[in-house]
Amino acid sequence: MKYFLVLISFLFITQASNAQLFKKEKVTYDANQGRGTTDNDLLRWGYFLGFNNYDFNFDYNQDLRDIYVKRAPGFSVGLIGNLRINKFIDLRLEPGLLITTRELYYSNSYFQGVAHTDSDLVREVKSTYIHIPLLVKFSTKRINNFKPFIVGGFSTALNLSSNQDNPNDNSNGQFRTKKNSLFYELGFGIDLYLYNFKFTPSIRGLFGINDELVRDKDSASPWTSNITNMKTRGVFINFTFQ
Repeated sequence: MKYFLVLISFLFITQASNAQLFKKEKVTYDANQGRGTTDNDLLRWGYFLGFNNYDFNFDYNQDLRDIYVKRAPGFSVGLIGNLRINKFIDLRLEPGLLITTRELYYSNSYFQGVAHTDSDLVREVKSTYIHIPLLVKFSTKRINNFKPFIVGGFSTALNLSSNQDNPNDNSNGQFRTKKNSLFYELGFGIDLYLYNFKFTPSIRGLFGINDELVRDKDSASPWTSNITNMKTRGVFINFTFQ
């Protein structure tokens, strides 16, 4: 339902804004009517809604069949603080709440000589992140009511669904991940200037820096012993309002 509402909102805004965007008239800030947006403010605020799609990237000790990651679309919501550096560069802080779920599917090759059931081959990883990226935005010159940009930076996330401290491990059905993660991010988007606000669709890739796996107590565990590193990667599609 939440994804449907985001999609409907996006379509409504797109339809309502087409006439404004493709006019030859350049939308500017009107102080008397209190409408429009300006890029000249030192600080600007806003919020975003969007979708995320998280994956895991694995490095292995032995050449066994890759662990398959079944991904599901997640939901993102958060705030934006924008600091203007100059006409083309902005510094952005985008704290948000990101919710996602991944399922890991193991092949039987991981359980050679180990008694197991079908349920042992699947592990669900639910994540609720408090995600805090610090980004640098590089914009082009504004073209009428459009301004393309690229963005990049680093981020950290606290996983509220992490079971890092859970004494149970995969032998009890608990796949454990670390609470804190570090990432770098790269993306692009376009600012669309409307009469009442600035609307920005963007897409961004996220790449994990640190190993997020909490290994099982048994050093020969079929679930964790063959994994050298497990790092998150993902894609965000955000719709920003300022």
